[in-house]
Amino acid sequence: MGVVADKGGATGGSAPRKRADARRNQEALLDAAAAAFVRSGVDVPVRDIAAKAGVGVGTIYRHFPTRADLIVAVYRHQIEACAEAGPTLLANSGTPHDALARWMNLFVDFLVTKHGLAEALRSDDAAFQTLHAHFLDRLVPVCAHLLDAAASAGEIRADMDAYELMRGVGNLCIGADTDPRYDARRMVDLVVTGLRLH
Repeated sequence: MGVVADKGGATGGSAPRKRADARRNQEALLDAAAAAFVRSGVDVPVRDIAAKAGVGVGTIYRHFPTRADLIVAVYRHQIEACAEAGPTLLANSGTPHDALARWMNLFVDFLVTKHGLAEALRSDDAAFQTLHAHFLDRLVPVCAHLLDAAASAGEIRADMDAYELMRGVGNLCIGADTDPRYDARRMVDLVVTGLRLH
């Protein structure tokens, strides 16, 4: 339920609260859509996403008029969560290498669960290119910061390039969502462990 202004027009702090509520509702919707995409792919019916989010189908279409709009919003939301996790992990993990390893696990989860993204956005190459540029702009510096911290602590070799590492990890994740015999996370763990100085 929204906050209604009194007859005098005063809302006090209701406008910021309403904006915060709307933001939380949109985040809940994006989280529900992300979970549905992981479970059923990006072609999951919108009514299933609406039911999981506890909103009407019309609410989803009001915020995201097309499926491509919803997909882009979900992945931008997940990119932001992955980017924000880097500094948090660095501050709360035992060592910078631990933070790097834990962040790489989040990155693998993100990559493996975005199956269908390219196909879904194929009709809108501009949207896909913009999303990919945002992905690189936000996540490469986070990875670079984690690598620098681990190298400065003397835990890993200092010549690892963030983009190169992320590209390699991305390649290790190809097909991981369709092959139950392949564990991309285990392979990435081997790579991250291999960065250690012995």
